[in-house]
Amino acid sequence: MQKIKNIAVIAHVDHGKTTLVDQLLQQSGTYAAHQEVQERAMDSNDIEKERGITILSKNTAITYEDHKINIIDTPGHADFGGEVERVLRMVDGVLLLVDAQEGVMPQTKFVLKKAIGFGLIPIVVINKIDKDAAEPDRVMDEVFDLLVALDANEEQLEFPVVYAAARDGYAKWNMEDENKDMTPLFEAILKYVPYPTGSADNDTQAQVFTLDNDNFVGRIGITRIFNGKVKKGDEFTLVKACGAKSKSRISKLIGFKGLERLDIDEAEAGDIVAIAGFNDIDVGDSICDNKNPVALDPMHIEEPTLSVIFSVNDGPLAGTEGKHVTSNKIRERLEREMETNIAMKMEPMGDASFQVSGRGELQIGILAENMRREGFEFMLARPEVVIKEEGGVRMEPFEHLVVDVPEEFQGVAIEKLGKRKAEMTSLIPMPDGTVRLEFEIPARGLIGFRNEFLTDTKGEGIMNHSYLEYRPYSGSVESRTQGALVSMDDGVAVAFSLFNLQARGVLFISPQDKVYSGMVIGESSRPGDLDVNPLKGKQLTNMRTSGADEAIKLVPPRKITLESAMEWIEDDELVEITPLTIRIRKKFLDENIRRRMARDKKNS
Repeated sequence: MQKIKNIAVIAHVDHGKTTLVDQLLQQSGTYAAHQEVQERAMDSNDIEKERGITILSKNTAITYEDHKINIIDTPGHADFGGEVERVLRMVDGVLLLVDAQEGVMPQTKFVLKKAIGFGLIPIVVINKIDKDAAEPDRVMDEVFDLLVALDANEEQLEFPVVYAAARDGYAKWNMEDENKDMTPLFEAILKYVPYPTGSADNDTQAQVFTLDNDNFVGRIGITRIFNGKVKKGDEFTLVKACGAKSKSRISKLIGFKGLERLDIDEAEAGDIVAIAGFNDIDVGDSICDNKNPVALDPMHIEEPTLSVIFSVNDGPLAGTEGKHVTSNKIRERLEREMETNIAMKMEPMGDASFQVSGRGELQIGILAENMRREGFEFMLARPEVVIKEEGGVRMEPFEHLVVDVPEEFQGVAIEKLGKRKAEMTSLIPMPDGTVRLEFEIPARGLIGFRNEFLTDTKGEGIMNHSYLEYRPYSGSVESRTQGALVSMDDGVAVAFSLFNLQARGVLFISPQDKVYSGMVIGESSRPGDLDVNPLKGKQLTNMRTSGADEAIKLVPPRKITLESAMEWIEDDELVEITPLTIRIRKKFLDENIRRRMARDKKNS
């Protein structure tokens, strides 16, 4: 029987999970001597590489001494908490990474709470000890206090600690030890992670925790085998979460080694493998023995807290830049996403629009960015929180927000968050001259706050948040105060006109950009929208003027990204997304309709 250890690497975003997995892969001798490996090898898709964050949980396997170690790299951002929740059910131990300078952050709490709930004992890895401002002892105390606050049991409070600098490829048991290699971490995994329970002699039970797709073999379920054996070509019963059963043969069985996938003939209890042959396989489904199909508990994933309306682009420039523009295409793509992403939900709304709910703006923004790169054209409305009713009381999601700001900006941060109904729970001066502020804030209050916060702190502030709980509705929250500069005409923007409009606010467009009536071309410097004409050229005559023409100097426009546009818009605006351009527009393009709506709103 193979000796197997299953671990997940969990941490707050940017504390070094993927870099650590890189070092474990390299130092275990998993790669061949001639094999070229890129940095952060586990971040496989383009957006992960560009942003340096993990979005999808990914698994790999290494061989160390006589053990096979299955490692799952999980996302560190709160919006992808659904990925973390289901991964923790598949492993027997966790490596909890904590930055030696930043210490415990909101997502550290979130992932550790889940791990403690599953009864896992964490191996605490205090990473980045090579930083100048590193304080491993303080961070160690923070982790212990957090475990006590999360009601950890005696065994969990006796957690082992390893100090590491993953980027430089060393780990050690004590800070005084020599910086050599990752051996102490391998030793900790072999010593403290329990072997999988279950036996190869029992009836087969396996559960799917991630899906993959292959053009040749169809849907692939990445699966943890809890009991029994799985052989290629054998027939098994697939039990869905709803209880429906179907039988099928395993057409392909895939094992993992490093970044490679290998065809194998057999796997047994404790291992993590990929299985093909079941057409309707889904996350949370159980693969069971035919004679005695006993399903495992279906997965419970926390409910979405934020929703956005996706709709067909019906603007004047619709269909000029994208390949997929119809509601059928958008629906198919969203349905395909829902199959693999169980933390999101989609409901058709009629009138060619779809409500997509998820755990946060980033999660929905990544989906929109992927669709844009695939050639889709569509529109997004302003994100809204998912409101529930419990016993006749309206409930809304609250977030735990942690803000690190230089001392001189703490006043403005507290003031702005106060207007958004945030309550401060702690203020801690940090050793590097910054202040750490902690708040409890309605999720609505965070929509559109990031850009304002970065402006107020001159780009030096850092904010992180994670879902807390549902609480009674807290009344209206202040949002954007500036109005929009709205184009009055269709055509191509002219430099002369934009030069004159610069005094009215910040522009989003450049000369020669296409504009249309009702499109937002900038942010006004005052409250209230302003209709402007970006097409007006200079009046030319055939007379010579005595004064020379003034040189036109344009301030570079503010670049609109998908996330910044989603945060900036108000209820009466939409983001138009095409493969080439991101535009902001009014819901109603006709100026007269907008005036009538504003008048009715004022009178009501």
